[in-house]
Amino acid sequence: MAILDSIIWYWPLDTTGGSINFIMLINWTVLILYNYFNAMFVGPGYIALGWRPENQQEAQYLQYCRVCQGYKPPRSHHCRKCNRCVMKMDHHCPWINNCCGHMNHAYFTSFLLLAPLGCSHAAIIFIMTMYTQLYERISFGWSTVKIDMSAVRQFQPLMPFSVSAFAATLFALGLALGTTIAVGMLFFIQMKVILRNKTSIESWIEEKAKDRIQHYQTGEEFIFPYDLSSRWLNFKQVFTWSGTPKGDGIEWPVHPKCHQHTLTIEQLKQKTDKRVRSMVDVRRQSFE
Repeated sequence: MAILDSIIWYWPLDTTGGSINFIMLINWTVLILYNYFNAMFVGPGYIALGWRPENQQEAQYLQYCRVCQGYKPPRSHHCRKCNRCVMKMDHHCPWINNCCGHMNHAYFTSFLLLAPLGCSHAAIIFIMTMYTQLYERISFGWSTVKIDMSAVRQFQPLMPFSVSAFAATLFALGLALGTTIAVGMLFFIQMKVILRNKTSIESWIEEKAKDRIQHYQTGEEFIFPYDLSSRWLNFKQVFTWSGTPKGDGIEWPVHPKCHQHTLTIEQLKQKTDKRVRSMVDVRRQSFE
């Protein structure tokens, strides 16, 4: 819609500004679709069915997935929608019909950045289209504000700006602004966890670890193992020049005071604590 508005009513292609504007809109569209489809089809990276660690002694530190009939490597989780164990799973996104994980995290986050930028550009086009086209049709005799519209008057639109065109442009403006705000917030959330080298699921695990230590007064010091103590180093774990994330999705660089199974051991402790706290509630109902 923004491309149509810019060609037909605002900033024609026979001007330098119009050509630059058109090229920018095309670039936004290509980049957004490129990252969107890569996030969808590249996928998060799945753990092989029946996976087991090379060192069998490490199996005691890992959770076992009954569905995939194998162990879960560090940072991996089973997705009920995908029905597979996912590398560095962050969440399952219905908009890409796939999980956001190790292999497509950069594509997904790039899409979350580019979509609001492209929609912001489109929103400006919609606003300027309505302003320039309606200005000639509305009397401003009562207003003391005088705006020089000579630059706009020298261009004749390819077709009249009808009521239906106004309604469509106004509707598109609402969608563009809504997308900018909603997706922009998602981008902020994703960048927040990326700069800490932490997924959304791992944030919950960390919170539960602190609650467990506080509840039992164990005196343990839980250090999140994948935060490399540098936002730039954390950022480079996801974003690379090649577009391929660092690592094989099995082994990860960790904090000097931690090891590969620091988080998986904490997960096992939380599972044990959950079983201890759980209660069996037996209820009987008479059908007579």
